[in-house]
Amino acid sequence: MEYSIASRSSSKASALIDIKQSEISFGITPETADSLPNPAELYLGSFSSCILKNVERFSILMNFEYTNAEILVKATRLEKPPRMDNINYVLKVYSQDESLNIDLLKKNIEKFGTIYNTVKQSCTIHGEVQKISE
Repeated sequence: MEYSIASRSSSKASALIDIKQSEISFGITPETADSLPNPAELYLGSFSSCILKNVERFSILMNFEYTNAEILVKATRLEKPPRMDNINYVLKVYSQDESLNIDLLKKNIEKFGTIYNTVKQSCTIHGEVQKISE
């Protein structure tokens, strides 16, 4: 499988990523630091999106129902050289389904997530998956 995106920026302004029919704005200047995501935040957003996509994928493969899922991701950035060093996440899966095996879900997310495995090659990841009964 191959992927293709296009990005563009304007000097002293902002930038855009074009992916399929979506356009994602991101910041490249100090003036946009509080209003637009920066590249590091987009990286973490991709990481969290991978996990949420796999919750949906494994709900089908593992045969469980859930109403929604949410994830909080925190990361430590080192300065020299600039890089992510440690990523921590808490994934909450809202479900009343007794067949939901949280340990197996976490194992599958960590084994089969494309972005997860790519990130794991460059930094430490610590995660927690919680089932929230509604």
